[in-house]
Parts: sequence; structure tokens; C-alpha cells
Amino acid sequence: MKGIIPYNGFIKVIEKPIPEIQSNRDAIVKVTRSAICTSDFHIINNAAPRYIPNTILGHEFTGEVVEIGSDVKKLKTGDRVAANCITFCGECYFCRHGFINNCMKGGWELGCRIDGGQAEYVRVPYADMGLNKIPDNLSYDNALFVGDILSSGYFAAEEVKTDDVVAVIGAGPVGLCAMMCAKYLGAKKIIAIDIDNNRLKFAKQFADYTINPQIENIEQTVQEITKYGADYVIEAAGGNDTFETAWRIARANAIVFIVAMYEKEQLLPLDRMYGKNLTFKTGGVDAVHCDKLLQLISDGKISTDFLISQSFPFEQVEEAYKEFQKKETYKVILEL
Repeated sequence: MKGIIPYNGFIKVIEKPIPEIQSNRDAIVKVTRSAICTSDFHIINNAAPRYIPNTILGHEFTGEVVEIGSDVKKLKTGDRVAANCITFCGECYFCRHGFINNCMKGGWELGCRIDGGQAEYVRVPYADMGLNKIPDNLSYDNALFVGDILSSGYFAAEEVKTDDVVAVIGAGPVGLCAMMCAKYLGAKKIIAIDIDNNRLKFAKQFADYTINPQIENIEQTVQEITKYGADYVIEAAGGNDTFETAWRIARANAIVFIVAMYEKEQLLPLDRMYGKNLTFKTGGVDAVHCDKLLQLISDGKISTDFLISQSFPFEQVEEAYKEFQKKETYKVILEL
């Protein structure tokens, strides 16, 4: 089968055997859709130290179950499924408390430490945990982002309270999903912050205010909008100065949720923020709500279809990766 790995600062297509069941809790999935993620570029840029060389990329995919291990109970061959970006056993201390990103037997494995879903077939460990059946009224495209981008946005917004003013730094795919989820969860106002005016225009479908910090004084503008600062700040950009921006625009006693990945070390200047009494929460995503999110999509309450910028056949994967790098692009789909 064909799969995608990093190569010399970009990617290349390689051939590998079709994966086989290795554990009774495994499933083999024939991939139908796979998405390119910014995290794939962290790997390509050597900014993901857990990555094992020559591992096939991809942790955001849908497909059809073609084989299951004897201990898989929730799935059967022929089921249409969406993948969770996190591999988790469901039994260890962290899984039992809902902290699946810290699973003692898993974590970010697919596309990082074991072959992922940018391939024709993929082996999914702990399949009953890591695969979610797609409702009959949804397409593969409708469900593609449930296990990563949408879960990340919901994870970042899940403590939003009714009447909160929520500031979201970064109007990329995760930031947009965070805005959508914050609105669904009852946010009073949403402020979208980005240095790209095209992305800010796109964000207006969820945001009540938009700020370009290259044009406006961000702290002053947030103060004018909120009087006290944002009740809840989501940092989804991962820029060199966006972490500092996040805590600066938060009001005293606010929640600052860091869902971005950084390629450079960030500082927590407690001496400068002392007295603001902030609560910080950080990713990676505990993607434990995939069934709930699929139901919300099925019920028409949320949708991620707006994220799809372009689709490419798998044979054009290099062109797809180049397209994803463009600023005006959100999510690029590989069709298998």
C-alpha cells in the first residue's frame, strides 16, 4: 500500500505492506478521507521529538472497518468510522479520569509513533476507544474533523460559561472550531484575533468582533470591548508572542486556555502576571467527546464543512501539501 512520510523538509510517497492485526483490540481501516494537519508540518520541521522516523503521517481520517481483533466489541466490519487523534486504552488511571492524551499506553501515536492515516490502510490500536461510528445521515467529509480539529476546539472551549466574552487568538481551523463551540456553549460575545485579514473575514461567521494586532492595539481594543478584559481566552495560534498576548488580554481571574502547539520555548512570567489570579489550561487535546460531537453534527447544531478548502486525489498528495501551506487555505482533504 502507499503512504506518506516526511522527507528532506517535505514529504514523499512510499510503499509498505498492508497492516495486520497485532492485538485482539486492533482494527484495520480502509481509509476513505485523510486530512493534512499543521501537526504534520511540526513533524516535517523536526519540531515533534516523539516522532519515529519513517512513520506514515496522518491522525485525522475516516474510513471503513475491514478487519477487527477478537476483543473489539463496539465495531464490526463494514462500519463507517471517524478516527480519534489520540490512542488510548480506556483503562489506565488517566483514561479513567478522562485525560486520554496522557494514556499510559498511548497518547499521540497515529502518524507520530505508529503508521497513521495518510495511507490506503491503517491499523488502529484500542479500536473500541479510538474509532467512532459515523451516523447514517453524515458523509465521510462531515465527520472527518471530529477526532482532532473539532475535538481540539471543543476541548479549548468546554469551560466557557453563559455570557462569557471569549477572545480567540488565531483564526485557523482550531481557532474557528473553538469559536463555533464557544458560541454553541453560550458565549455572549466572541473576539477573533489574527494578523491575516482574510481569515478575520472568514471568522465573522462566528465572531462579533475582529482584531488585527498589526493594525490595532490589541490590549486597548479588548479593553474597549470588554471594560475588564476577556473572561476566557483561547490561544490557538502558536506564534512567537501569542502566548504573552493571551494572558495580557485576559481579565483578572480569567481562564487562559492554550491549545496551540509551539515550536519554540515559551516563558511564564509570573512576576509580571502576579495578581491577575489567572487559571491556565494547556493542550494536547483530551478528545473524549467524539460521539457527542458526531451527534451534534448529525442534529445540525454544529458543522465543520466550512473548513474544507480543497480536496485532492491521493495521487496528488504533494500538490495537496503545497496547497495547505497557503495562508488562504484551511483544511485540505486527501480522497482515497
